[in-house]
Amino acid sequence: MRYSKLLKIAILVALVIGVQVLTTLTDTRFYLTQLTMSAYYALLVIGLAVVMGYAGQISLGHAGFFAIGGYLSAALTTHNLVGLQGNSIIHTLGNLGMLVQGQDIYGEQLLVVAPWAACIFAVLMAAVIAVIIGVPVLKLKGHYLAMATLGFGIIIFRIGLATEYFGEADGISEVPGFTLIPAIGSFGPISVSGDFSLRLENYYVAWGLLIIGLLLLLNLIDSRVGRALRAIHGSEEAAEAVGVDTSGFKLKVFVLSAVYAAFAGVFLTHYNGGIGPSEASVMKSVRYVALVAVGGMANIWGTLIMGVGLTFLSLRGVFGSYDDAVFGTILILVMLFAPDGILSLNMKALFAGRRKGTTDGHG
Repeated sequence: MRYSKLLKIAILVALVIGVQVLTTLTDTRFYLTQLTMSAYYALLVIGLAVVMGYAGQISLGHAGFFAIGGYLSAALTTHNLVGLQGNSIIHTLGNLGMLVQGQDIYGEQLLVVAPWAACIFAVLMAAVIAVIIGVPVLKLKGHYLAMATLGFGIIIFRIGLATEYFGEADGISEVPGFTLIPAIGSFGPISVSGDFSLRLENYYVAWGLLIIGLLLLLNLIDSRVGRALRAIHGSEEAAEAVGVDTSGFKLKVFVLSAVYAAFAGVFLTHYNGGIGPSEASVMKSVRYVALVAVGGMANIWGTLIMGVGLTFLSLRGVFGSYDDAVFGTILILVMLFAPDGILSLNMKALFAGRRKGTTDGHG
């Protein structure tokens, strides 16, 4: 990785630490809650940015992959399996350490899937579904592809809303914390949960995961795969003519983005302690597309900045009841006036101004 990229990562790390220190000094640590959630949503958005900005594929169903990760992990870690203890599969899972025993709030015996095992299963299922959906859907282009992915998102939304196993309209609550590192001596465990005493740890876990995901995508973009994706975005026919496996690359990056969304769904669900049908709604998918567009579809850093910033404002309630309307308006305005992202708007205006001045001078 080039020095400039390492410098940008270092600046990002410094900003993450600086924000945490500032909130501590100013006694505004409550902001860390929304910043933690914003980091998880940004993980989904930067994954979507690769699909849209580099592979040239418009997806309006990524809220569905987020919900697949969150719902499956939530369901597996909350539904009691005590009545199935005689089942050979349950017995095998227990021997592999993939089940956790305990007691519920009423003192009844509880047997659920361990969060780490639920996370792996949820992400794998999202990847498998992405392959199943992607193989036929990615043959489409333009608005046909957008409508197909939108249909997928609506299906996931309706499944969550109408299935008793997933809590129907109420969703799933009381999702346990996700212990990443167990307690070692005096060093306490590091868990993803909504426990206020773990607010600081959760902040760094979320941003650490986001930075790792960002590094992986930056390396991908600078690799041979990234060059192939840019060729596909420029002209799929020309890319095929020089031997690029366009179908294979589009499917792989689509699955990768689904994995990012599923990971975000799993971690945010355990952090919030629950998930509801709204996370799979059409407006959520539109919001993610708007965040990618406003940051610049081929600009991972711009997408990260605008994704975190706008999501933080939304979570703080700045937009009030007009939240969805604001993101819809942002999407329209960006498409009209800044199709390359809002961060490129000033440079374009400056360049246009210089061209005008040069022309006037020669006149």
